[in-house]
Amino acid sequence: MAITAALPVLAVAVGASISLLLSADAISATSATTLVPACKGKIYLTFDTGSQSQAELIATSLRRHQIKATFFLANEKTVNGDYSLDPAWGAYWKQLVADGHAFGTHTFDHVYAVKDLADGRITVKPQFGAQAGQHIVWTAQQYCNELKRVDQRFEQLTGRKLDPFWRAPGGKLTPNLLKAGQACAYAHVGWDPAGFSGDELPSEKWSNPVLLQRVLGQLKDGDIFMAHLGIWSRKQAWMPENLEPLISGLEQKGFCFATLREHPLYRLKSANQTN
Repeated sequence: MAITAALPVLAVAVGASISLLLSADAISATSATTLVPACKGKIYLTFDTGSQSQAELIATSLRRHQIKATFFLANEKTVNGDYSLDPAWGAYWKQLVADGHAFGTHTFDHVYAVKDLADGRITVKPQFGAQAGQHIVWTAQQYCNELKRVDQRFEQLTGRKLDPFWRAPGGKLTPNLLKAGQACAYAHVGWDPAGFSGDELPSEKWSNPVLLQRVLGQLKDGDIFMAHLGIWSRKQAWMPENLEPLISGLEQKGFCFATLREHPLYRLKSANQTN
């Protein structure tokens, strides 16, 4: 009888303990939520192809931090002796697609604009391809075809089309060039002054710590950051020493990261293409 009488009391005690545990878990969950810093601003990381010497490092770092970025692709010579849009790089680009990044065209042969002509054509200078190093004259349609060559190759490699963005090699944009891109349904994307990584500057004059502090100190909400997947000319590569500190430093400041699909100037164009 004593044991039977004690059972209701025991049940109440167990119930109370469970309630306390549930309450504690709820409090812990709430505390954990409140400890996550709010997003104080958004940075758009973008990367242009190059020698590809830092390609794997960049992909791994972005994956580790669960960051989405935007890549601008050209068929550039790599440290492997091949080119960045060769089939050998297919697995790399496929994985970045699976990771949720965005992709734009940087012209297939990394074609620099030289000058506009009065008749609307453009003098250009490809860095790679059959006419590398030559000054040639293109119509707007020929430039459009060059932009689309990247899209066609990217779809062959990954099964996915590019986003409707492009970036002029060297950042050199002329009025005729801008019109050509617009007629081809690509929105041109530059970068903000504070977002210039400096990874192509000579390391003898611009050390990695100086460039890192410059970017960390100046980037603000909405800025577009630009770096390369590898630079031939710089003796001390920017990425191995600066990429992780840059990401961590921006995270500590409360910044979040997004692709250009979410950028106010480009998200509508991207959404229209998707629909």
